[in-house]
Amino acid sequence: MYTFFAYYVKLSIRYYINEVRMKIAVAGTGYVGLSLSVLLSQHNEVHAVDLVKSKVDLINSRKSPIADKELEEYLGGKELHLTATTDGDSAYRGADFVIISTPTNYDPEKNYFDTSSVESVIKQVKTVSPASTIVIKSTIPVGYTENIRKTLDFPNILFSPEFLREGHALFDNLYPSRIVVGYSKDDETLKSKAELFAQLLHEGALKQDIPTLYTHLTEAEAIKLFSNTYLALRVAYFNELDTYAEVRKLNTKEIIDGICLDPRIGQGYNNPSFGYGGYCLPKDTKQLLANYKDVPNNIIGAIVAANKTRKEYIASQIMERNPGTVGVFRLTMKAGSDNFRQSSIQDVMRILSEHGKRIIIYEPTLDTPDFAGYAVVNDIAVFKEQSDVIIANRFTKELQDVMNKVYTRDLYFRD
Repeated sequence: MYTFFAYYVKLSIRYYINEVRMKIAVAGTGYVGLSLSVLLSQHNEVHAVDLVKSKVDLINSRKSPIADKELEEYLGGKELHLTATTDGDSAYRGADFVIISTPTNYDPEKNYFDTSSVESVIKQVKTVSPASTIVIKSTIPVGYTENIRKTLDFPNILFSPEFLREGHALFDNLYPSRIVVGYSKDDETLKSKAELFAQLLHEGALKQDIPTLYTHLTEAEAIKLFSNTYLALRVAYFNELDTYAEVRKLNTKEIIDGICLDPRIGQGYNNPSFGYGGYCLPKDTKQLLANYKDVPNNIIGAIVAANKTRKEYIASQIMERNPGTVGVFRLTMKAGSDNFRQSSIQDVMRILSEHGKRIIIYEPTLDTPDFAGYAVVNDIAVFKEQSDVIIANRFTKELQDVMNKVYTRDLYFRD
């Protein structure tokens, strides 16, 4: 009986989605917001909201403001029901769902994500469209959604974590590893909204049979932070293995190859780097550690500390070469990314600068003569000539002719 009822509900939801195009607003057009806007606008009317007019104009011209091959392909060639705007009121008014994907940077003084942008959108939706259901996709502290529902007296809020890679955000929405939607389990209306939202994600995806999990709000928040912290743990583990091997004059790659043949360990997140960085891992690990206040732990604190130690070690190895000028090849965190935020190489630069080293940067996405006080040299030949040591978190063939100058820990030429 239960199985038949569940099947009937699923068919009813699918019929509703196919026959009635829903109005969906998405606040924020970073990796998460833009990829969701494109995914959902295949079958629904989507209004993407951003405060930056240049980004809005690019999206309306069907160009991606961020580096992502699939996003560029879909925006440029697929039929999408997508409009970008700076006018949140018109986008949110009458929306079935409002997805919040605004940035929540970690504030080290407060030991807490800055959730002000999330709260601003909730207040705006409450004013202009109180019947809408809000779905928070921004990363938030554990326990946040339950608290904000009460604080702002707006119960129609779900939390659905995203699991996207920079540069592959749309691909990871088209072929998701899983869909998780959190709702307040004492609210049957929110349960049906959670199921409907999950079906919207299913409808846009190309992957079939996507594992789907419905949890309480707070458990969904914990899934996000613990998932990213485990990935950070993997990065930190293989980086510490690499540090050991380099100090002991061992072959790191042979050790990693042997370890990762064990299927219980596998090949993911095992390529040494200057440290984990990017949009998610640094802030998520620090936020989870803050959530551990008054909770016994060793591993979570060690992950955060290990990343700092790794960057200090990398800087010490570079200084041992006693370079006059250190050339930094690319500021981006990953190959194919345009993200500089929290890239590990910037912390290495800071340490080197504190020790009096002159630093120049090769970063072709920059059109300014300097970045954070460091000179930018975007003539690659001049950059190579002026650099005594070139540091590269990820190696490319552009550096092949100056291998004697290059310091990298990239063993597999991939992220």
